[in-house]
Amino acid sequence: MKKTFFNWSTGKDSALALYTILKDANYSVDKLVTSVNKSFERVSMHGVQEELLNQQAISIGLPLEKIYFPEEVSMELYGEIMKNSMDQLVTEGFEYSVFGDIFLEDLRKYREQKLAEVNLKGVFPIWKRDSKELMSEFINLGFKAITVSVNSNYLDETFVGRDLDENFINDLPENVDVCGENGEFHTFVYDGPIFKNPIEFLIGEKTKKEYSKNENTNWDTSFWYIDLIPKKNR
Repeated sequence: MKKTFFNWSTGKDSALALYTILKDANYSVDKLVTSVNKSFERVSMHGVQEELLNQQAISIGLPLEKIYFPEEVSMELYGEIMKNSMDQLVTEGFEYSVFGDIFLEDLRKYREQKLAEVNLKGVFPIWKRDSKELMSEFINLGFKAITVSVNSNYLDETFVGRDLDENFINDLPENVDVCGENGEFHTFVYDGPIFKNPIEFLIGEKTKKEYSKNENTNWDTSFWYIDLIPKKNR
């Protein structure tokens, strides 16, 4: 079997891709790898508390490796930290790196280019699957997820803090991908067939955050977040 690590984001695409790859006898998934903001102790992009990430990994039953980044990180520093981490994984015998990407060609090309630099190969279990079919499969398999971040250029604050269900899908504007593949929304998965037990949390504060525009990128800079509070911390 091919020694493999999984790039775990805490969200729905990761969960469905992990569910899929775990059923593939060609791969042995031996570790989850997640990027974490060291200053805030939160998962990068999704903003989920690190403790909830820890609980996911325990429930899934796989070792978790965190790649820590400072609060402010340049593309150069990001690349350096990632390369060092990938080099270490290669020394541990890993050959394959799994992602939950669906259809962003440029992102896949970037990932494969960076992996090739350290002699790793990318695996994309749900690549080019139809977004509506993926979301239906996710729900029908019994996965449970809540939106933790939404891009305010696409969705208003009422969409953050909602469970992923048929009502959520029906309420999405036509210009929003059902899986949020263009970054319209991010999620936290708290139950489903890959978990031994559900992840328990309380709903915290809802906030809007504005980030500085970088002239070298075209990234969106305005997002709604909702904080999920681990129950064990209360």
